[in-house]
Amino acid sequence: MKKMVKSIVWLFLLVMLTLPTRVQAQGPNPESGKLVFGDNFTLESGEELTGGLVVFGGNVLIEQDASVYGGVVVFGGTMTSHGDIEGDIVVIGGQVRLESESYVSGDIVTIGGQVDREEGAEIGGEIVDNAPAPEININPPSVPDVVVPDAGVRFNPFWEFGRVLVVSLLMSFLALLATLFFQDRLGRVSQAVIAQPLITSSIGLLAIVALIVLAVTIILIPFALLGLIPLGLAWLFGVVAIGQEIGERLTRALRKDWTPAVTASLGTFILMFLLASIQSLNDLLPFMICVTWIFPVAIGLLAIGAVVVTRFGARPMQSPGMIVDNPPPAS
Repeated sequence: MKKMVKSIVWLFLLVMLTLPTRVQAQGPNPESGKLVFGDNFTLESGEELTGGLVVFGGNVLIEQDASVYGGVVVFGGTMTSHGDIEGDIVVIGGQVRLESESYVSGDIVTIGGQVDREEGAEIGGEIVDNAPAPEININPPSVPDVVVPDAGVRFNPFWEFGRVLVVSLLMSFLALLATLFFQDRLGRVSQAVIAQPLITSSIGLLAIVALIVLAVTIILIPFALLGLIPLGLAWLFGVVAIGQEIGERLTRALRKDWTPAVTASLGTFILMFLLASIQSLNDLLPFMICVTWIFPVAIGLLAIGAVVVTRFGARPMQSPGMIVDNPPPAS
């Protein structure tokens, strides 16, 4: 029974993370889902939230007589509820506190945390404390040894062009959505890239090294695997921010007056088309792999570092001050 419950909850989590069109980052409309980065969220008394709630790096407070119709997923924060939640609760790296007047219709799953339940709190499902990561056993079928002649053709230019074009269009569409909801945050991230590229790249490298250190430590492997989710989101967010800056500079150069969404979409398309094209050269020119990986890695470190220092664009980057001593005028 518990295995089935865990599977349902994990499937629910993946669905919420892969359907951004059902989620809004900000806005006064209480009847749509919300996606919050690096900030706290409070659903005030009498309000309703339909479509679920996903919060990265913030605390969640559901006040009395407030209702959430959908699941609640919290990464690295505390979930406190005085109201009703018609769905499941998943908290990773945080605590769940249910007050006496609260109600949860589904299951409660915590990873790296615990559930504090007051007397009188009602839970319709099960409580799973510190659930392990789901196990996936893959038994590939045995394949008989077949000798395939080597035709000597390993690079199909039409296939590679189609793959590069699809990836670029997909990222361009994501940039369009991100600009509609996170335009100010994207601007702060792009400013961090421009102001301090060396510092942001170093911080991005440190973030990746920290994740690798967690991965090689046996006890912290589950946390390292979970860290891939925000790291991937940070890369996406940072790449879109860099694409937005490229689009704005292209707009100024062409003396056009395009909307921010179109500008970011065009800049991200150009950036991803260039990155994907460079990576595709590894198959055509394997002896140049030491050159073709430098540019994509540099962009990735810039993107991740800028997102980390600005906390997904929640605050501008603090540039180090410079003090200049002016010599006294000659007498």
